[in-house]
Amino acid sequence: MVAIAHPVPARRINPVRALRHSFTLAWRAVVKIRHNPEQLLDVSLQPIIFLTMFVFLFGGAIAGMSRHQYLQFVLPGITVQTVVFASMGSGINLNTDITKGIFDRFRSLPIARSSPLTGLVLGDVVRYVVSMGILLAYGTLLGFRFHNGVLPVIGAVALVMAFALALCWVWVLLGLLVKTPQSLQGLGFVVGFPLTFGSNIFTQTVTLPGWLQAWVKVNPITALTDATRGLMLGTGPVATPAWHAIAWIVGIVVVFAPIAVTVYRRKS
Repeated sequence: MVAIAHPVPARRINPVRALRHSFTLAWRAVVKIRHNPEQLLDVSLQPIIFLTMFVFLFGGAIAGMSRHQYLQFVLPGITVQTVVFASMGSGINLNTDITKGIFDRFRSLPIARSSPLTGLVLGDVVRYVVSMGILLAYGTLLGFRFHNGVLPVIGAVALVMAFALALCWVWVLLGLLVKTPQSLQGLGFVVGFPLTFGSNIFTQTVTLPGWLQAWVKVNPITALTDATRGLMLGTGPVATPAWHAIAWIVGIVVVFAPIAVTVYRRKS
């Protein structure tokens, strides 16, 4: 009598295994950077160029400060701008993997369906750390000084990193929807420039026209910049802008992460 083989049902993937899968794919992103360090050129050179340009070309003219004073004012803001633009890389890398068929391979593996996305987002932490480290080191060489102790600086870096990881989910969603990485890159600058330049990164809000002040005050980048500046320099309010920034972080993740995972599952 021949026994009939019945298919063994696939095991449900519990949260712990899903997290392991995510970290494994995050390590894949780190290995890609190690084998292709050119991926770090944009996030390492761009902040240096921006800081040099604004401090030495526009420092005294924009804010009515000396170059040293303007360096203290603008560096925390450029730190925020740097990770905002760097977070765009998540969507571009995702779209590149999709167009090359790599995510079709992930679909055939016995891994959590969401782990390719979460792994991609977690892997970008390395890019953010490198970018912020280079910028802060370069700013220190130019004369920037922290005035509020070590722990507040760590808090500022953690807050900026959390915002960047939240913003990654917006770019991941766009990376799933657009057809080419070039299209996403163009769209990224259309979105990124109003967010960063339409804020208080480079100048004080009170110096702007009234209609622009209305936008700057509701811009999440403004709250994040105020909190980062207050934590690094020890000047200005910190609690209120920090809570506003945290609220934006939570809101972005709650809205965009489930939508991105749902779109990815439908595509796969």
